[in-house]
Amino acid sequence: QVQLVESGGGLVQPGGSLRLSCAASGFTSDYYGIGWFRQAPGKEREGVSCIVNSDGSTYYANSVKGRFTISGDSAKNTVYLQMNSLKPEDTAVYYCAHTPLATATMTPWDYDYWGQGTQVTVSS
Repeated sequence: QVQLVESGGGLVQPGGSLRLSCAASGFTSDYYGIGWFRQAPGKEREGVSCIVNSDGSTYYANSVKGRFTISGDSAKNTVYLQMNSLKPEDTAVYYCAHTPLATATMTPWDYDYWGQGTQVTVSS
């Protein structure tokens, strides 16, 4: 059973930084991807970034490109999302998720396991 646990959310001022972590366990294959999604109140879930384990390929949504960086530490089975130059519109609950597809997809239904989410609030 795949399990994902997010951490690292919190309150930060505009222009600040946060690093989210997604600790994963229970993988049975080396071919998978981990994605970060976010959902703000009253809005649809949005794909933010993803990374493919087998080849390290990544994807970023236009809204975060140049500000967010996704990375993985295979020894710790953890994927990170470094978020810099945060804006109030980045405020949302952030979720990490597992896809069995070895491709950089941000389609939510390609993901089969989800974490519980961590709140990120960007406000002065």
